[in-house]
Amino acid sequence: MQMQIIDLFRTAKPMLIDDIVSSMKIDAQMQAKKLRAQGVSIGAIASVLEVSKSSVSLWVRDIKITKQQDIRLRSLPFTTEAIEKRRTSRLLNEEVKRAKVINQACEEIDRISDRELWLMGIMLYWAEGGKTQRMVRFSNGDPKMIKIMMLFFRKICLVPEEKFRGYIHIHSHLDHKMAERYWSEISNIPTKKFFKTYRKESKVNDSSKNSLPYGVMDIYVLETKLFFRISGWASGIFEKAQ
Repeated sequence: MQMQIIDLFRTAKPMLIDDIVSSMKIDAQMQAKKLRAQGVSIGAIASVLEVSKSSVSLWVRDIKITKQQDIRLRSLPFTTEAIEKRRTSRLLNEEVKRAKVINQACEEIDRISDRELWLMGIMLYWAEGGKTQRMVRFSNGDPKMIKIMMLFFRKICLVPEEKFRGYIHIHSHLDHKMAERYWSEISNIPTKKFFKTYRKESKVNDSSKNSLPYGVMDIYVLETKLFFRISGWASGIFEKAQ
């Protein structure tokens, strides 16, 4: 008996989903017919209901509108032009709201103290840095991240300049020499202290190929002791935060 109930539930569940989808489709068809009877264009109905024009055309094929209806209802806010105008206005308002939140949050940040920079550097390293080769290696394609980590290494960790090395990963179709100059400027590590750039052929689509025009930079610090210090700092933070 129990198995029969379970089997019934299993067969009923997809039927319930199908019923819901069917009901939603019927509602959309009814709205489409109502709008078409008011003289609304097929394109505008498709935009309002967020369905294809071919579906709307099929749903309202038996609805006839009069010439008077067409003239009277052209001014209603259902035309494609009016819908697009409202959509553009909504997107602009949303962008303004987002920018306001971002700017207010940005103003909440005051001067970064050395201790805050220390904590930031440890956490960024533990998120993006190397942890398996017992050497300090931080990899990122965001120049802001590279700048913060170089400040952390120089100001907090007091790494001597001769200990730094740079290493670039870049797709083979991009200008690797330009990338080396770019990351050298960002990190203030001379290009003569860069390892040979790693160039790899990209197998992704064209839009993704150029998402990182300068590739990704690895910062290397040739000091094993610093690796263990950062590991210890991170362990201490995790311990005290619990």
